[in-house]
Amino acid sequence: MKSRPAIPTASIGFPGLHSIIEKLEQAAAAGFQGIEIIFEEIAPLAAQFPGGVSYGNTIKAAQTIRETCDRVGLEVVDLQPLRHYDGLLDPSMHDAKIEELKLWFEIAKVLGTDLIQIPTNFLQEGVTGDFGAITRDMLEIAEMGMQETPVIRFAYEAVAWGTHIDLWEQTWEIVKRVDMPNFGLCLDTFHIAGRVWGDPASPSGQLPTAEDDLRVSLERLIREVDVNKVFYVQIGDAEKINPAIDENYEFYKEGEPKRMTWSRRARLFAYEEDKGAYLPIEAVTRAIIEGLKFTGWISMEMFSNSLMDPDPAVPARFAKRAAASWENLNQRFQM
Repeated sequence: MKSRPAIPTASIGFPGLHSIIEKLEQAAAAGFQGIEIIFEEIAPLAAQFPGGVSYGNTIKAAQTIRETCDRVGLEVVDLQPLRHYDGLLDPSMHDAKIEELKLWFEIAKVLGTDLIQIPTNFLQEGVTGDFGAITRDMLEIAEMGMQETPVIRFAYEAVAWGTHIDLWEQTWEIVKRVDMPNFGLCLDTFHIAGRVWGDPASPSGQLPTAEDDLRVSLERLIREVDVNKVFYVQIGDAEKINPAIDENYEFYKEGEPKRMTWSRRARLFAYEEDKGAYLPIEAVTRAIIEGLKFTGWISMEMFSNSLMDPDPAVPARFAKRAAASWENLNQRFQM
């Protein structure tokens, strides 16, 4: 097996609602070797210590997570997501993010990871899509990461509802412009297929030119991307919303991008067709695994309204679903 299975903590229970310790234990029990730590998991654990959430208790919470991972045999793949950094127009907001990043560096070291994931910015105002400005932003943090011991790496992920950057091609262009050894990509099957092929606002569930657009995109991926700059991969699918996400959809939120609503409320693990999964994520996975010849961490990701169920059995149930998804993936690709 060349690649190793991982899972985000938020894919087996909602942050703050389900115990992070329970989630780590259930992930390990289901056979996962790696874990993505969601930053929002740390504060609820820190709040349980005398004095509540503070710098000291935040570090203590990270230490507790690391100790649990060591006990159950999990490696921390990354700390994520460092949201809303790229392209900020307000210098004071940019500077605040740089200060926040310094704390992330400390937490990452305590957790035992050298990787921080950054999704593309989806703030609706106050951000630019100018590649020059975004490159300068990313070069700044990449240079900061190079000064750390060990060096901190960054994985840039194109989210399907990014305000200006929502395609892997755009994040790859930024990675090439930054041209630093510690700055690379996170490729996500949901975000690729969900942006180029899928459309939750359409009754058909897909864009009019979906098949051709996806084929061209994946051919370009195989042809252009340097696999050494792919720091890790996330595999996930989503439900076909019937009839579509509109004002009548149960979880419709005015002003929220429909693909964001879709992602947060109706994601599924790969190969869960019995639950409504329908995106062509196997084609995307094939391009990454067989086309690019990627080997490394593969994280089984999903988000869903069902993860907000307070039932304490949720982490065990979703960890088992994720493990079944990994087994299906491994059988198909012999990873």
